[in-house]
Amino acid sequence: MKWVFKTKLNLDGTVQKHKTRLVAKGYAHKPGIDYNETFAAMAKLDTIRTLITLATQKGWKLFQLDVKSAFLNGVLDEEVYVEQPESFKVKNVGHKIYRLRKALYGLKQASRAWYSEIGKYLSMCKFKRSTSEATLYTRCDYEGELIIVSI
Repeated sequence: MKWVFKTKLNLDGTVQKHKTRLVAKGYAHKPGIDYNETFAAMAKLDTIRTLITLATQKGWKLFQLDVKSAFLNGVLDEEVYVEQPESFKVKNVGHKIYRLRKALYGLKQASRAWYSEIGKYLSMCKFKRSTSEATLYTRCDYEGELIIVSI
């Protein structure tokens, strides 16, 4: 693991805030040893275009959102261990490793864990996943209106 630091600036160049996040060194992972499968669910551009076209023709409302820290909400199915960051090592204290329960940025399994979590949630909310598009979920609400979610 390592810490990534970033300074966010205002338009005039003044400091807005300092950000930091702990990330896994995914570039050092070895297939079959550190992870078995990776997965990045991406909505097909054709699907997005079709949804926008239908919404325009039918007068549907469209909403878009960004899930902040999405990858940090993925629960890991397998055991993943990481070393303590260099800056946190204490002299005369043994080498420390930690077991992750949730994904970190940079972890090869992060996108798969997130997709699994959001899929479980949408299923719990009675959404049905499309058989032809893995990132498309639909549901009829109580008034019979169609709700479409594409992740």
